[in-house]
Amino acid sequence: MREHVDAVLLDFDGTLVDSAPDLIAALNRLLQEMGHAPVPFAQFRQRAGEGAKRLLLAALAAQGQPPPEDAALPPLVETLIAYYFEIETETVRLFPSVAETLTRLRRDGIALAVCTNRREGSTRRLLAHLRIDHHVAAVLAGDTVAAIKPHPGHLREALDALGTQPARAIMVGDSAADVESARGAGVAVVATAYGYSPIPVHDLGADVVIEDFAELPGAIEGLFRG
Repeated sequence: MREHVDAVLLDFDGTLVDSAPDLIAALNRLLQEMGHAPVPFAQFRQRAGEGAKRLLLAALAAQGQPPPEDAALPPLVETLIAYYFEIETETVRLFPSVAETLTRLRRDGIALAVCTNRREGSTRRLLAHLRIDHHVAAVLAGDTVAAIKPHPGHLREALDALGTQPARAIMVGDSAADVESARGAGVAVVATAYGYSPIPVHDLGADVVIEDFAELPGAIEGLFRG
């Protein structure tokens, strides 16, 4: 694998970690304070990767509520984020096989970077909480990059941080934004079927789809076979 690849760029939510339960819990707290009913987790899990603003607007729309006035929306989004930060470590977990697979990649000499639209402080807190921070050479977060995914510049900054070229890297993510940013940056892309994409994962246009993170090394090798 190391013969062909120097680096793996990793999305965070829906790829490495299952953060949806805490995020939906924070959303429901805010909705109830606004006088609305909570939303069912099963219905909104697939929206967990869309960001706090879109998640809140989708929850209101699902209940037939109009969007907040322009001036009122940003404070509500910040409140949602604050509520989430209060509980972000309560039920978050790694998806199956993540820790073991990251260990294998690092043992094989692959450099790892997290490319996420989540804020850096929260990302690093969860990496440490889940005890995988020592695997990660760089964190390119939503509040530290010049342009977030789906802009290809997000991944280009990661490639620069790791000192590698697009042809020597793989992107792993669960969303259309991950695939689009990888395509724009000239990086091959693997999609996770267990993530949060509201679009069927096989319709995202990734080079490979994996059902379990343990399949990643084989998927990488398959991309360069022959």
